[in-house]
Amino acid sequence: MITKLAILREQRNDTTVKAHFYSSSGANAGLATIYAANLFGCRATIVTPLSTSAFLVAKLKHAGAVQVIQYGNTWQEAENYLRDIVMPSTVAADESPIYVPPFDAPEIWQGNAGIMHETVRQLGEVTSHYPMNTSTLPPTVPKSNGHHVGMRQAPNIDAVICSVGGGSMFCGLMQAIEELQMQELTQVIAVEAEGVDSLAQSVAKRERITLSRIGSLATSLGARRVAQRAFEYGLEKNVKTVVLSDAEAIRACHRFANEEHYLVELACAVCPALCYSGKLPGLISGFNENAVVVIVVCGGSNITFEMLGKFLATLDD
Repeated sequence: MITKLAILREQRNDTTVKAHFYSSSGANAGLATIYAANLFGCRATIVTPLSTSAFLVAKLKHAGAVQVIQYGNTWQEAENYLRDIVMPSTVAADESPIYVPPFDAPEIWQGNAGIMHETVRQLGEVTSHYPMNTSTLPPTVPKSNGHHVGMRQAPNIDAVICSVGGGSMFCGLMQAIEELQMQELTQVIAVEAEGVDSLAQSVAKRERITLSRIGSLATSLGARRVAQRAFEYGLEKNVKTVVLSDAEAIRACHRFANEEHYLVELACAVCPALCYSGKLPGLISGFNENAVVVIVVCGGSNITFEMLGKFLATLDD
């Protein structure tokens, strides 16, 4: 966003030009758009599908969005409405519209790549109280995005577990693994929920598919079609896809809150759910008590204790 704003002001030769940011995400990307717009002294409008919870809509408004519009049954319908109708018709005369893609954009992947770079650096600095598999990373030079690792001896990360919606975080993690030349060392396990498993279905068919509908309570993962780059990464030999049920995500959300004291939404809970399921030994080559597995726990925007209680009430046991 800051790059787009800087380009706009350079084109206008005016550092005071105001922008109006538009995004079609009701989840983390939407909240990030609003936060950045506030930081730059600009306005933000968010369009979300009708499936977005009233709780999350209120959170977007409270964060500072000048307008939150609900339209369409899917993210794609909301996205089309934003770009075709809302942006052309609502921008003020003294503002310039800037579109902020929620997941399918290299600049977002670049930002998410920082997760992996920071993880590798922090694991190298941490004091370990138990044995860990280690490896010597090949020498690298700082990348244009500024990410680099200052030390080369680090614990070998045997696997990274992340959830996948549109694929921006997955793309960022994979990009960083390439930059750090860890492809031969690190397995990436992409987890989805049944009914929003567009990546897993695409990988299985070896073509990028579009889901007919969103059929999961994990609505933050509700992209009917993943980014093309996410699909390409999904075909890499160090990537495995896993699909879990809403029930597994709900139970994991409850257990994670009890044991770790963090309340996360279902779109995130699929990651600890994979660990609780006991499936890791079959997914990670050479898995043992010394294996280093990184679980990306992100996404607590669309959950409350009341919502979790309602989810739990849907379970049979």
